[in-house]
Amino acid sequence: MAEQTIIIDTSVLIDYFRKTDKHQTWFVQLSETYRKMAITAITEFEIYTGATESQLPFWQLLLARMPVQPFDSHAAQAAVSIQKELKMNRKSMEKADLFIAAITRVNEAPLATLNRKHFQSVSGLVLL
Repeated sequence: MAEQTIIIDTSVLIDYFRKTDKHQTWFVQLSETYRKMAITAITEFEIYTGATESQLPFWQLLLARMPVQPFDSHAAQAAVSIQKELKMNRKSMEKADLFIAAITRVNEAPLATLNRKHFQSVSGLVLL
């Protein structure tokens, strides 16, 4: 299991950034268990969009160590499928979360998120 790549959601990274005691964060706990962690292009976008100029060095250093899974044609098709499933069940989700879920599903990876509620309606998505 530790060899499997996991996708880290924006919420986990924000929590790591905000906490003074970094060793008590879920991000650190995950990094001790899983050797392969990645983020999505959507998470990269969200982080850099919200970062101030003074925060950029922190984020650049952290994110440079993590592979970025793209939102490509396969992910776009998965997003369409997820959106249709949600609509059939009278549910919805924000586009950014939809795209993160689609990328995660395409990569057949578990998603580490502190916002389980945002993703729990997506079938076939493994949440850590």
